[in-house]
Amino acid sequence: MRAFCAKVGNGAGGERYGTATDMKLVITSALLCLLLSLTPSAFAKHHHHHDDSEGGGQFDYYLLSLSWAPNYCAGHPSDRSSECRIGGHNAFILHGLWPQASSGPPPMSCSNASPVAADTVDHMLNFMPSRSLIQHEWEEHGTCTGLSAQDYFAQAEQAFTHLQVPPQYRSLDHEQQFSVPDVEKSFADANHAPLQAFRVSCHAGDLVSLEVCVDKNLQYRSCTQSVRECPVSQVDMRPPQ
Repeated sequence: MRAFCAKVGNGAGGERYGTATDMKLVITSALLCLLLSLTPSAFAKHHHHHDDSEGGGQFDYYLLSLSWAPNYCAGHPSDRSSECRIGGHNAFILHGLWPQASSGPPPMSCSNASPVAADTVDHMLNFMPSRSLIQHEWEEHGTCTGLSAQDYFAQAEQAFTHLQVPPQYRSLDHEQQFSVPDVEKSFADANHAPLQAFRVSCHAGDLVSLEVCVDKNLQYRSCTQSVRECPVSQVDMRPPQ
């Protein structure tokens, strides 16, 4: 095909054509060669645009977010997900694994996200409360990791299952207030991790979630100032139901 196109080019430059039909054939051939030369780069551009990991991987560490289910469910009485099912005795629930920047806002929604594969969703329902949350976490956070959806959720599962929850929270049987520094220290001690790897997130005096800073190898590390701290000294924790 290259030889043919070269011949067309040479002919167009110096060979004489006696009829309008000959000239029409040369023009048609030249246009065909031009189209073929553009197709590979055009295809590559189209393919790259639909790559789920486009724009991902540019972050400094992960923030593992664990929701305290009893407080969440008390504030969302109409929630019918597994997180709020009576008798489930849910305590800390996996909310997500978020790419985090050392300073400034974290990356979010880095590319168009395809639906998460059904088998991945079904598996992650063992750790996360709803299909909609799983898809949301992939769209908003997973697409910024540079990982496939399967690998991203495998990372989230590994970080979550590796974390040791101190027994005083797992066995909580009545509503109780806890010191924010004590909560953070108890997790650091239980996981042999730096104290600054744990941050309590709160709202209106309630513990909303525990946020855990880990590096890209899922090892505990200190959070930076980009991770907000709870502004009050004590938080309320309702017992699992």
